[in-house]
Amino acid sequence: MKRIAFHNREKETKEIMDILDAEPSLITFVYGPINSGKTTMVSHLIEELPKNQKVFYINLRGRLISNYDEFIKVLFDVEHEERYEQIKKFLKPVVNVLPESYSGIPIPKDLFLKLFKEKEVEDAFVYIETVLRAFYKNDQNPVLVIDELQVIGDLKIDGFLIYKLFNFFVRLTKELHLAHVFVVTSDSLFIEQVYSQAMLKGRCRYLLVDDFDYETAAAFLKGYGITDEDMRVVWGYCGGKPVCLVELINCGNREEKAKEMFTFRIGELETQLKLVKELGDEIMIGSKRCDVHYEKLVATLKMFVSREEIGMNEVDEVSKRYLVKENILFVDPLTAMIAPQSRLDMLAIREVMRDA
Repeated sequence: MKRIAFHNREKETKEIMDILDAEPSLITFVYGPINSGKTTMVSHLIEELPKNQKVFYINLRGRLISNYDEFIKVLFDVEHEERYEQIKKFLKPVVNVLPESYSGIPIPKDLFLKLFKEKEVEDAFVYIETVLRAFYKNDQNPVLVIDELQVIGDLKIDGFLIYKLFNFFVRLTKELHLAHVFVVTSDSLFIEQVYSQAMLKGRCRYLLVDDFDYETAAAFLKGYGITDEDMRVVWGYCGGKPVCLVELINCGNREEKAKEMFTFRIGELETQLKLVKELGDEIMIGSKRCDVHYEKLVATLKMFVSREEIGMNEVDEVSKRYLVKENILFVDPLTAMIAPQSRLDMLAIREVMRDA
């Protein structure tokens, strides 16, 4: 079986290590297009960190979280209840008996059931802060990583839970300097929302993990039998999207596979537009239900026939949000620009729009 080695992202890795070497002061949002390697990079870094960095990694990807109970279960990793038997007393001696493989916030079962029953999210935050203090005082600097936080973006517990979490993260970083907090997300609408929140001004930083540029893609592919002709085909169809590069590494006829991926993406896009044209569609923006218009979607996509990116103000809000939610476009709120999620998407858009 061919194993794909992690390709070191020197710039992003250095920036994260510099953050970890300093006193916690800001929330760090790690964002980028889908399948650009954000989780892979963060997971690799976690494995490489020294023993004095205690990482709590909470992945919300693929989790159905519609209420407080489900959120708390994920936060405390209660799917592995047998681990709690190793913690005999509240925080004593938690830092010595906690297994290295543990990723959730450690909690005695009795205390978990109490929090779980009372449904007080603030109690959970107080407990987490206490746990982090215990590790901090034991010279194990806490690092809290939340992957795909946007999953709970619409969850309400006496107001949106996400805002309570942000306030808690600000307390851990800027106020107490107790723990580094990293939020990882592929949802650029979520990042746009976060970026516009006044409560986070001066309290967070943003780290873009984008697809590889040509030189990085070429270096990544080196050693996997990729010829110059293969590289021309791979870059021509897929650009530097890591997930596509891996798929092409693992196939025989790379040009045939690239054309297959291109044809499939064209079919997906054509089908999506056909559904909107014939059946209509709608999205929620805040509490307002908005109709999606086929003509406006086409007008937006046609802009990419001759351009690789457009300004956020060049497109209506409904079309922008719909195309982002459907993983066709990516919004970077820091540059106020919109682009296709990948080179493959850009080529598919241009092909479909040619006859639209």
